[in-house]
Amino acid sequence: MDENLDRTLDAVGPRLKHLRLRREVTLAALGAQTGISTSTLSRLESGLRRPTLEQLLPLARAHGVTLDELVDAPPTGDPRINLRPISGRGGATILPLTRRPGGIQAYKFILPPGVDDAQPELRTHEGYDWAYVLDGTLRVVLGEHDLTLGPGEAVEFDTRTPHWFGATSAGPVEFLSLVGKQGERAHVRASPRAEPTA
Repeated sequence: MDENLDRTLDAVGPRLKHLRLRREVTLAALGAQTGISTSTLSRLESGLRRPTLEQLLPLARAHGVTLDELVDAPPTGDPRINLRPISGRGGATILPLTRRPGGIQAYKFILPPGVDDAQPELRTHEGYDWAYVLDGTLRVVLGEHDLTLGPGEAVEFDTRTPHWFGATSAGPVEFLSLVGKQGERAHVRASPRAEPTA
């Protein structure tokens, strides 16, 4: 077999695992979504089994990526980002805006209208999050704080703090999120660098 093809196929397993963990999906849930057994998924992710096209197609669909992205095909020179929405819990739509593995990841979230007195399920995980509201009203529960953010407002926090995001009954909400998995923070420059004088 071609050496480049060997390398490409060997890299698919770790990429599959990264995509699944980034979406915080269990092997069992992914198996139910794709029709592939959990034992097969585990062997694919660990590199003990090479994927077939019949397995790659439902996996790419489930993770919201193209086959090219799944197998890390060489770039075609087309600079457009192919946004593939991912369906989240409770009718949420998630658009991954970054394509590189690791580092800070960018997402656009669209959440359907919520219930104002809903009891949120707080979650914690490693990382750091920054969220910016584009449209609508975002309810953020962060530890003992219950915040309501409107367009143009942002929040940032260590994701080891129990947290939850949701829309209010006023309607859907759209927001951008930058997530650093290992506590990486997005660095924002407050003012432009001074131009050198001639």
